[in-house]
Amino acid sequence: MGDSQPSVGDDSVVPGKPTASPTSAETSLVRALGPIDAIMIVMGSMIGSGIFITSAESSRLIGAPGWLLLAWAVAGLLTITGALCCSELATMMPRAGGVYVFLREAYGPSIGFLYGWTLFLVIQTGLIAAVAIAFAKFLGVFVAAVAPDNYLIAPISLGGGYAISLSSEQLIAIALIALLTWTNTRGLEVGKLVQNTFTFAKTAALVGLVMIGLSLGWSANCAARSSAWWNSWVNGWSPQIAQPGFTMVGGLALALLFGKAMVGPLFAQTAWTNVTFIGSEVRDPARNLVRALLFGCGSVVVLYLLANVAYLAVLPFSEIQHAPQNRVAVAAMKAMFGNPGAMCMAAAIMISTFGCDNGLILSGARVYFAMARDGLFFRRVGTTNAHHVPAAALVAQAIWTAFLTLPRTVTTNAATHEATYGNVYTQLLEYIVPADLFFYVLMVAAVIILRRKASAAERPYHTWGYPIVPIMSILLAGVLIVDLAWLAPATSGIGILIVLTGAPVYFFWRKGDAVFLR
Repeated sequence: MGDSQPSVGDDSVVPGKPTASPTSAETSLVRALGPIDAIMIVMGSMIGSGIFITSAESSRLIGAPGWLLLAWAVAGLLTITGALCCSELATMMPRAGGVYVFLREAYGPSIGFLYGWTLFLVIQTGLIAAVAIAFAKFLGVFVAAVAPDNYLIAPISLGGGYAISLSSEQLIAIALIALLTWTNTRGLEVGKLVQNTFTFAKTAALVGLVMIGLSLGWSANCAARSSAWWNSWVNGWSPQIAQPGFTMVGGLALALLFGKAMVGPLFAQTAWTNVTFIGSEVRDPARNLVRALLFGCGSVVVLYLLANVAYLAVLPFSEIQHAPQNRVAVAAMKAMFGNPGAMCMAAAIMISTFGCDNGLILSGARVYFAMARDGLFFRRVGTTNAHHVPAAALVAQAIWTAFLTLPRTVTTNAATHEATYGNVYTQLLEYIVPADLFFYVLMVAAVIILRRKASAAERPYHTWGYPIVPIMSILLAGVLIVDLAWLAPATSGIGILIVLTGAPVYFFWRKGDAVFLR
């Protein structure tokens, strides 16, 4: 997989790029993505398993229908304000690597590296692993042999409440990662065909869920008709049950747990920045990147809100909270159409997760490619193959992602001493979201910094509502970071520690002391 020769020269002119022009290696990434393709990357990367699963955990944490919808709405506000800010940066620097490039230009190469390092260790790869596990979980609805406890390698304790295993469910997740990685090494045309096909299909499925729920729901006992729309306590909610060991009570407890209830919605809406990672491969980026970010994010935020209204219109709130294996969408369809409805929904979620993982795999590799071109990642990762795609970056991403599917949580029954093994889906969310929010704040702040640092740079798009929108977005994300650190210090701390592990690695790489890593 040696370097291919440049095939397209239009990437050599970068509107508003504060630094030098792209290298010839970057121009080997073909600008083959049009406006629809870019929108499909945004929507396809966002719509995965989260919208169909995470409302169960959020409803348990917050206890009332109104708060559940507000959690999704506030997460949507973060997404939209972030997209408004990101659009300015994306059109200034339509480069392979996207957010990595933005942070590098605003803060220097060390911060850019920390972002790329964290993306590789947990943010992007963790998302891919979590979505692949979700795909396998829903395949288990149709194939009984695909199960979390059907072991090829029985759990091996790692201590600290974790183990490692290989079940049939984990094997399917790894196979999915391998398949989509291989298809994306065959060229951008293949990758975008898979992406567009599956994104159209799963968006149609989500729209169908919304229309069915809103038209056939509204029974007398549904959550939407509850008189306790905002009163969590009337619904039997307790902060000590929602968050074991929590000592606070009253409105303060509700406010703090509201922040944690946003973890699922934020996870479901993350990855919209992925379209910036492929900035070198989007035609007319000054127009198409803005359209993709604003239309794609706006459409998904609206669909997510309507999907949650549909859940509330179909199910009692207690059934949302305690949906089997958190499969709220499946429970809603089963309530309306019985087992055939549940099976159809499970199939739709498989389509959704398949397409989501394709988008994440396709775009994530471009960040590591850009890092390698800057001398900050394995040299081989900075090459393209005969199909003009960073195949080595795709393979490196796949290997680490496959490993992330293997860990299991261990819960021991105090009375029987019997161990129960879960997956790390929830933990991956809690590792990913605080780290992602940290870099989200830096990205939004980069708009303000580059307005001063690169004031003369060409800006095909200017952030609407500047500077109010960026400041509001930074403050809201900052409050959430503090809240999650307070409520989940272990998992949030691990997420931040993962970011910080990149600091010594960066200095080794910069000094050339880690030649063996190159």
